[in-house]
Amino acid sequence: MSNNLFSNLKGMHKDQLSNLERLGYKQMTEIQAQSLPLALAGRDVRAQAKTGSGKTAAFGIPLLNKLNPRFFGVQALVLCPTRELSTQVAEELRKLARYQPNIKIVVLTGGVSIGPQIGSLEHGAHVVVGTPGRICDHLRKETLVIDQLETLVLDEADRMLDMGFTDDIHRIATYTPNTRQTLLFSATYPDDIEKLSHELQNNPQTVSVESLHTTNSIDQRFYLCGRGEKEATLAKALATFPVRQSVIFCNTKQVVMDVTAALREQGYIAHGLHGDLDQKERDQIYVQFRQGSSNCLVATDVAARGLDVDDLPLVVNFDLPRDSDVYTHRIGRTGRAGKDGIAISLTTESEAYKREAIEEKQQKDIPLIDAAELADVTTPPLRPETVSLCIGSGRKNKLRPGDILGALTSAGGIDGKSVGKIDVLDFVAYVAVARPVATQALQHLQKSRIKGKAIKVRKV
Repeated sequence: MSNNLFSNLKGMHKDQLSNLERLGYKQMTEIQAQSLPLALAGRDVRAQAKTGSGKTAAFGIPLLNKLNPRFFGVQALVLCPTRELSTQVAEELRKLARYQPNIKIVVLTGGVSIGPQIGSLEHGAHVVVGTPGRICDHLRKETLVIDQLETLVLDEADRMLDMGFTDDIHRIATYTPNTRQTLLFSATYPDDIEKLSHELQNNPQTVSVESLHTTNSIDQRFYLCGRGEKEATLAKALATFPVRQSVIFCNTKQVVMDVTAALREQGYIAHGLHGDLDQKERDQIYVQFRQGSSNCLVATDVAARGLDVDDLPLVVNFDLPRDSDVYTHRIGRTGRAGKDGIAISLTTESEAYKREAIEEKQQKDIPLIDAAELADVTTPPLRPETVSLCIGSGRKNKLRPGDILGALTSAGGIDGKSVGKIDVLDFVAYVAVARPVATQALQHLQKSRIKGKAIKVRKV
């Protein structure tokens, strides 16, 4: 495994290697080991890799390696399908860039006002991360200039094409130099990805990580029930596998809303993610789930893009997807990094063709169990261990995670061990605190000041 050490890569800055060590990057993941030598050498790369494979570092390290910190023009552009994924990628890039002083990384996505973004760009940026639609808006307004671009990254390219961004991606590429390096990452390789690669890349080198997990790490089960019995079957399944968190996939917005309401009636802290929510609502739901303060995230596939939760124990397909590749992507959110996971699918008699396609894709037989074998629900659901508090100030107000931690643990506050994840967004921040001390933490923050100012805080 010694050949998988970052220190063996040619062209890496010593300070970057030290930074990677501090961040806990010990050995390269498979996608990093395959793509980094090529990308660091300046080659165009077309990589098949899923969320959780380490792909952000696979494109982040090379693009940061080429930056000239003294030039405040945009040198790298990362295109992502959603605002949530853009934010996560930018956060990871900021960590990877710590070895270089004064690197500015700007997020440009829809769902928020364009004014502050224009103001931020006026002060220059080295790296831009964003969604194709909003990037095109800035190019039209001439508030974004990418004619000096060194690196173009297409992250989750298949989803961007699924969401109708093909024309936008091509339009963006016309604003960039032909000499740029283009790195394309996609979970699946449909024909339109091949076409996109051919049109935008120069003799790309193809690398592939077929699977994030061994089939042994995920316990997959089909539960057979009638269409009208699905909500009752879901309740029994969640009681049979009592985990604190699960993601439940549905095929339509209406089913998401129906399932979320049913779970709340049963005592779960459940939230639904679908296209009708505004960006603030989406952000709050994502953060609550990532911070461990909600039980169930019920979502459509597009809405769940960008959700990256460590150690997710259970995935449920309330509806079987129409595509076996989508099934593989859904269940790949559990059973990561050698940990065990459970993937439950509720299915009807008429869906035999879907089950067969999934089993062929998985190259294994998946048990088909009559839902009547599940025990009736007798125990109340587990409560999440944390509660999320929302603070009415964010990154644009110069708020840092350390400021929040300091306020929470100041005299009369709570123990630092009771503070969980802290997420600082542009204009708002969220902090997870242990459920038993949530009220105490809320009251303490309401009486506290951060950087000399009183702060608005509420429980979410």
